[in-house]
Amino acid sequence: MDEIFDYIDKELERQKTVLNLIPSENYASKTVMKVVGTVLGNKYSEGYPNRRYYQGNEFVDKIEELAISRAKQLFGAEHVNVQPYSGSPANLAVFFTLLDVGDRFMGMRLDMGGHLTHGSHVNFSGTYYKAIPYSVDRGTGLMDMEEIRRIAHKEKPRMIISGSTAYPRTIDFKQFHEIAEEVGAYSFADISHIAGLIAGGAHPSPLPFTDVIMTTTHKTLRGPRGAMIMCKNEDRLVDVSGLDEKQAARRKNLAARIDKSVFPGLQGGPHNNAIAGKAVAFAEALRPEFKDYAHQIVKNAKVLAEELMNQGIKLVSDGTDNHLILIDLTPIGIGLGRKLAVDLEQAGICLNCNTIPYDPSTPFKPSGLRLGTPILTTIGMKGSEMKQVGEWISRIIKDPDNSDLKNKTRHDVAELCKQFEFY
Repeated sequence: MDEIFDYIDKELERQKTVLNLIPSENYASKTVMKVVGTVLGNKYSEGYPNRRYYQGNEFVDKIEELAISRAKQLFGAEHVNVQPYSGSPANLAVFFTLLDVGDRFMGMRLDMGGHLTHGSHVNFSGTYYKAIPYSVDRGTGLMDMEEIRRIAHKEKPRMIISGSTAYPRTIDFKQFHEIAEEVGAYSFADISHIAGLIAGGAHPSPLPFTDVIMTTTHKTLRGPRGAMIMCKNEDRLVDVSGLDEKQAARRKNLAARIDKSVFPGLQGGPHNNAIAGKAVAFAEALRPEFKDYAHQIVKNAKVLAEELMNQGIKLVSDGTDNHLILIDLTPIGIGLGRKLAVDLEQAGICLNCNTIPYDPSTPFKPSGLRLGTPILTTIGMKGSEMKQVGEWISRIIKDPDNSDLKNKTRHDVAELCKQFEFY
């Protein structure tokens, strides 16, 4: 047991002394972490508030109800389920609700910036359902909405997914929904990466028009690891012909079907400690200062992107509108992403290798680097620090085998980190 605490202390020191630029990571508040580590983790609560299969859930019910009401207020959702354990299982619950095995759906290709659960052949989404992928424009790196519309009209999918994990530009959720309406499909938005930006008004929202929305609750939302599903109360597409009034009402109740897919369809007892952490994070995101924080994430990303380009580093789509940046390393060399991610880590800068659109290499040896500004914004960094970070990253990319440079950069990074509050 002592070894575990030793490793935790070392991980704390690592987080305090490096620049953490992985865009899917963030630092939850002390309050969020405190409630996640409470006795709530001891309690089993299969079911939903006031409809449990175990006794002793008087206070757990209140906590879950608070989480739901705060999420509704934060995003303007009609219905919210806060029980999903994580993003991928939550996406599975949406598939389970809206599609039958073998149904066709559209999602962004993984190597274009999408997620495994948006149709990758190695994932349930590409194994049990027929994935119709869409891409970004080869020249601009942007989503071509007219091409997406053309594919939708040709393929007639049952569901269209909007959302990504490595797309640095604004997503037009409204147009995705309109295309879905045109072809009789459900619109499903995965906002896991940008939920905090949406909550803070720094990115357009898929609500209230989108049929179903899934988000993780960490990342830019700065809560505990977990997820939630938001949806309309009523299904606009379900066929109720031949059903009596009661049966029709049950089939049209999209919210109830989402809940049933989560429990008992795919999960057992919810993680009550995580739900409490979500409730706290939603309350924090409802504060006026969270809007400033969300907009600062975007400002920081834009400054960092501009500095990288000024240093001669190529970026996919020539910049960013959100929290993340995708570096295109092909002018330097093909397949260098993994090596340079290690070189940068040795210099105290932590990001991740990533494929770029139309990557000439493989996913195991990609030609890109993905980085973002949520954590640096969380600890208080702003534009001047972003310029310095961009300069350090550029130096290492241009001279990755220079051990003296990496050692000096690591020292300078640690000195910069001392100026900002961690916990």
